[in-house]
Amino acid sequence: METRQRKIIHVDMDAFYASVEMHDFPELKGKALAVGGEHRGVVAAASYEARKYGIHSAMPSRTAKQKCPHLIFVRPRFDRYKEISYQIRQIFYEYTDLVEPLSLDEAYLDVTENKKQMESANEIAQEIRKRIFEETGLTASAGISVNKFLAKIASDVNKPNGQKTIHPSRIAEFLDELPIEKFYGIGKVTANKMFSLGIYKGSDLKQRSLEDLVDHFGKSGAHYYNVVRGIHNSEVRAHRIPKSIGVERTFWDDFASDEEINSKLVSLSDELDARLNRRDIQGKSLTLKIKYKDFSLFTRSRTIDEYFNGKTDFLTAAKILWEQRPFDKPVRLLGLSISNLNTDEQKQVSVQLRIDFDAAERLDSVDR
Repeated sequence: METRQRKIIHVDMDAFYASVEMHDFPELKGKALAVGGEHRGVVAAASYEARKYGIHSAMPSRTAKQKCPHLIFVRPRFDRYKEISYQIRQIFYEYTDLVEPLSLDEAYLDVTENKKQMESANEIAQEIRKRIFEETGLTASAGISVNKFLAKIASDVNKPNGQKTIHPSRIAEFLDELPIEKFYGIGKVTANKMFSLGIYKGSDLKQRSLEDLVDHFGKSGAHYYNVVRGIHNSEVRAHRIPKSIGVERTFWDDFASDEEINSKLVSLSDELDARLNRRDIQGKSLTLKIKYKDFSLFTRSRTIDEYFNGKTDFLTAAKILWEQRPFDKPVRLLGLSISNLNTDEQKQVSVQLRIDFDAAERLDSVDR
């Protein structure tokens, strides 16, 4: 029996956090804008005007300011971003229940069978983008194709405020001409390695055998072999079951005193407990993550036979792990995560970041 070809849409908001700020405060429109802490921390989002100067999310604020001295910083308002994200998601659900959010600002939609009984996924994407603009004043880009990998790549082609459909009959042609660094999941390090092997675009990658790619890239080699041929069978999953749940905080000032550390661990334990309680989840493994002032990283885990029982257990274990740290130097980030969960299926890592921009607001996603 022949399987029906899927119709997948990837919707990606344009510079979401920055666009929300410019929408709510019109005097910021057209300015080089960064969402984040100006004196300490990282850029959570950058407007397209700021990106012209090479500024991007996760860049240290100090570096961003050096690249663009007139850059305007605004503090993040995550409650507002979540409010709009929820509003956008309700639009998605009017078309399909098969919605897989990746973050506040992007999601996959499977519209093979859709509530509007529309044949054209391209028209669905156009309608959704129009609705988003009418109801929020924000623009979105979309990619449409037969699987998630292709839809994700396509959504970047005509950004901002555009969309791209990769028709089944054009997949091979599109991928053959696509620069290797544009393949979703291939970062700078892998791209440079491919360049050294003479792989510059999809057609070069396609010439490599499966054995050759596995030899050079390990298990990822099989993935590269498949996706360059348009093969990607991951389904849109409406309900994602976490493999781990955690909280992290990057602090405005480095600190090292036991009193400060204890205070931060108490706060992290409380928040982790609240997050687990909301989802009725328990776990047997607790991991402490420490990032030092020099950006060196230390992680240590503790696993028990029974499930951890709340914030007191988390705090006790976290203090034990803290004492096992190899260095006694200023800390810029602390994180606690729980894994080995009491869920039946463990597929998706769900770690929420919390960056202490004075107000200690939460960073839920990297803006696009």
